[in-house]
Amino acid sequence: MKNLKKIIGRFSKARVMVLGDLILDEYIWGDVERISPEAPVPVIWAKRRSYVPGGVANVAHNISSLDGSASISGVVGRRDDKNTHILLNGLKKENIECGGVFSDERHTTVKTRIIAGHQQVIRVDWEDTHHLAGSLNQKIYNFISKNINKVDALIIEDYGKGVVNPKLTEMIIALARSKGKIITVDPKEENFRYYGGVTCITPNRREAENAVRNLKINDMTNTFKVNTDKLTSDEDLNRAGNELVKFLSLDSLLITLGENGMKLFDGGSITNIATQAQEVFDVSGAGDTVIAVFTLALACGASKIEAAGLANIAAGIVVGKVGTAVATRKELLSRIEEL
Repeated sequence: MKNLKKIIGRFSKARVMVLGDLILDEYIWGDVERISPEAPVPVIWAKRRSYVPGGVANVAHNISSLDGSASISGVVGRRDDKNTHILLNGLKKENIECGGVFSDERHTTVKTRIIAGHQQVIRVDWEDTHHLAGSLNQKIYNFISKNINKVDALIIEDYGKGVVNPKLTEMIIALARSKGKIITVDPKEENFRYYGGVTCITPNRREAENAVRNLKINDMTNTFKVNTDKLTSDEDLNRAGNELVKFLSLDSLLITLGENGMKLFDGGSITNIATQAQEVFDVSGAGDTVIAVFTLALACGASKIEAAGLANIAAGIVVGKVGTAVATRKELLSRIEEL
């Protein structure tokens, strides 16, 4: 535990760049008092509205809340769009560098969640998911190329909204590897082939299952060998994890398992990490917290087991909060004291 505290003490010196899909999370908070006479749906008596950074913006927010230095590269809608304005202003308030954020003729991705009491009733998404134009890919690549030497690590956050596309991802990973940077990926299951050669990817169980299925179908070389699509048993999960590490030439793999904690594949060894959640209200953004803390810790010299342990503790904090949330440095230190 002393070593974990020392790692946290170095967070303020770490610099992390995050590439991926920017999302604005909108929350409408209220109560349910009756069923609509027009349809069998609840009527929400709305009382307030709030906005928080989501997607790649939430990853950066997690880093800044732990005193790390975060910069973002990605895409928003038009600069005169209300949601673009809300999102970028929110990031600036958190001291997140947004010089790598470019505008495009698309929606700024917005996820609107309507909350009755502590229960999410419905979510409405506004988004575009097509790949970026070549000119935008080049702008992002040029920005990262110019600034890669200023950071210790690169996070690629793939929400499937078009920023993490094959061409850009290949160029960015090659660049970061040539500079010896830590590269971590929060993956989209259909895009696993993009992530070859990175330091670590952090799928949940469902994403790992779907990736195994997709890779088995699309592997024309027959080198990906897993006997099952459903990773229900520990044995199946271990076999699939080892095969993913080998097939994608990963340095490591961290699979999150909800109430069952995490499983770290590193250097041929497998480590099971028990969950630290005390009470679960909302899992929104928990994966963002995991990759943010894991990468921040690696950038501060932590071993992968230490980094995964800290990420697990931080995730246990955020799932105890309602809505997209972050863990603060104070909360992380306090929870470690309780262990």
